[in-house]
Amino acid sequence: MLSRKRIAAKLFIIIFAAVCIIAALTGATPAGSELYLGGFPAGFVLETSNVEVVGMCEIMTAEGLRSPAREAGIVAGDKIRSINGMPVTSGTQVTEMLSGNLKKAVIGIERGGESCEVEVTPVKDITSGKMRVGILIRDSLSGVGTVTYIDASAGKFASLGHPVTDGDGKISPINGGKIYSCVIYDVKRGVRGTPGELKGAFENNKLMGSAKVNCSSGVFGDMAEGYDYSSLTPVKAGKIDDVSIGRAEIYSTVSSNKREIYDISIVKVDKNNGDNRNFVIKIEDADLISKTGGIVQGMSGSPIVQNGKLIGAVTHVFINDPTRGFGISIENMMSAY
Repeated sequence: MLSRKRIAAKLFIIIFAAVCIIAALTGATPAGSELYLGGFPAGFVLETSNVEVVGMCEIMTAEGLRSPAREAGIVAGDKIRSINGMPVTSGTQVTEMLSGNLKKAVIGIERGGESCEVEVTPVKDITSGKMRVGILIRDSLSGVGTVTYIDASAGKFASLGHPVTDGDGKISPINGGKIYSCVIYDVKRGVRGTPGELKGAFENNKLMGSAKVNCSSGVFGDMAEGYDYSSLTPVKAGKIDDVSIGRAEIYSTVSSNKREIYDISIVKVDKNNGDNRNFVIKIEDADLISKTGGIVQGMSGSPIVQNGKLIGAVTHVFINDPTRGFGISIENMMSAY
């Protein structure tokens, strides 16, 4: 006679085997890997740690028009790192600190990768009564990109496949941000020597999620609570070792919010590329070429699918041939967040 423990163990094995058979028959995705295919555009508003000077302005003072920042030698493109020794990471901080009753402000700036300090004397703006130095600053970045996949089980998204960078080509550290649904309303076609661009309108009433990470593999974050996954397409992730030279597809939206499938070829596979340029791809789809000229800005993140599996995302275009570009492997993206 079997003991209760042995009976329980046998029942567990039978139940486990049955679950595995059902999963195999239905193609169910294992827990923790419930991926849905992207290919739809998003509007990104990223709050950065870089407070960048984008221009100068004149201040109406009792002595006439003044711009203390310009007089001190600050120029557009400078990044403000500190004020009177206090680190700053947002435009709000800069505004609050410089509008106080400061007799002088020692502003630490970064210019061309080098740091220095500039002494500025704020002046009183007679129109507002506040102290000002006459700079226009920016601490956020916005633009259009493409979502690569959504991991519904973890409530996360991945997009772009490459980082958002500053004017010096460095990865911009972010303090968070939002992504919104987006409608593509126009396309600037890419031609040899000049990249094209998708132009999109943010749907600010349709929040998709919150940005958390900007890294070499893309922009990642958390989906908005209550987001509806019902219309999305389930997909399994493929391994780069299984990718073959030849036919594949990309999923992308280049008009309105209608995602389409376009034919491409995998021309080269480089598993160990240090810049995440794991694929060289070529657009083969005549319809896409007629619409965009090939790969354009805003298509970054468009998922690459081969043999029914998600293998990567479009990242860059060849400047001298917009029908060719680079892609990142999905394994590199999934390991980032």
